[in-house]
Amino acid sequence: MIVAAALVSCTQASSGGGPGADVPAASADPAADRARLAEDTENADRAEREAAAEETDVVPTPGPALVRDAFATLQATLDDTCTPGAGDCAYFLGRVTQELTELDESMRADDKGPGHFKQPLADMKVLFDKLGDDRSEAHLEKYFSEIVGTRDGINTWMQDHPDDYR
Repeated sequence: MIVAAALVSCTQASSGGGPGADVPAASADPAADRARLAEDTENADRAEREAAAEETDVVPTPGPALVRDAFATLQATLDDTCTPGAGDCAYFLGRVTQELTELDESMRADDKGPGHFKQPLADMKVLFDKLGDDRSEAHLEKYFSEIVGTRDGINTWMQDHPDDYR
């Protein structure tokens, strides 16, 4: 019986079944085994480095600025103006429009929720509906009063809500 058990054990090992079937068989050349182990380790290390490099290449996109930060950049335009038709409005009106867009995004993302900013969001919606997607100087100049008026109205509203910008 002992011979039969040994024979079954040898048969399983040589046929790929039995305990240790997933362990690679050692070759007769220990140097070849060491070389294969070193190559496998090197490949695994390379794969880990490549995966780590791919992870660091992904740059997270920041969310909207805080309301106070977006409002501060809008406030920086309060003393600025231009003369429609004089050719000096492209930068100014483009900047105010961009600052209003960013403030709109910040108010919608704020923890207080858009309901807290109901009036300024409504004012900006009216302006953005008028402006549409056209940000050309001539188009923005056409709505000069609305752009500046929206900026000034939001400034007044925010002054009455100092907890939103301090």
